[in-house]
Amino acid sequence: MHCRRCGNPLDKPGDYCLTCNTANCDAVVAVFESDRATLTFLDEDEVVGETAVTTIPETDDDTKIIQLRNFAGLVADEIRRKRPETVYAAGERDPLRETRAQLHYEFYRVTDTDPVESVIARHGERALEVVDIPPAEKLGGSHTTLIGGRKGRRAIGVVAGHPHVKKVIPGPIDASGTGSRTGLRAKVTRADNNGNVRLLLRDGSSVQENRIVTTAMNYETGERVRDDLNEALREEELQDE
Repeated sequence: MHCRRCGNPLDKPGDYCLTCNTANCDAVVAVFESDRATLTFLDEDEVVGETAVTTIPETDDDTKIIQLRNFAGLVADEIRRKRPETVYAAGERDPLRETRAQLHYEFYRVTDTDPVESVIARHGERALEVVDIPPAEKLGGSHTTLIGGRKGRRAIGVVAGHPHVKKVIPGPIDASGTGSRTGLRAKVTRADNNGNVRLLLRDGSSVQENRIVTTAMNYETGERVRDDLNEALREEELQDE
């Protein structure tokens, strides 16, 4: 493959061209299995390349951590070669989570059923605005108390840290529910017609509904933000499987 701007040959399809500083790939779709990751490189709705990164899973707890970190590092290196605008991922959660931690690109989970096609289908849609301000500056409203202590604040931080969340408005606390011993649980509810969602926090008999204003423009794009927020909460072990 050659650079689309200067025509110089690229070492691998979709690589960023260092000669003329041009990206030849705007999205990467990574599908993780326990022993391999398949990376597909997209330029708008065209597949410009594909590669696989393999590993040998370890069973020992200590070596498993090292193997997972190294596996994710190899995947992250392949993605950095492309300098994409966005990374989409599906499949096994542990290597996906570790790879996400090693990258600094927009990173979203997509459906495990034909993830490449689902990403291509999104390309024709208007991109969502990215809100690039610290999570703490997204909090507002007249209610400042959060249930769940440190875990409650962590859940709010996870949601507020999402690039497509504009504002988090904590709601009043309802303590009339049935008690539970499961500790704090967090769940993002279905989007409304404007693409906004709500974060439900439950801790014992207390429930708090927090309004989340997103950059989504309708129900469909709001549902994508909701799915990504719920996945982020699961990764932080703030939500049941």
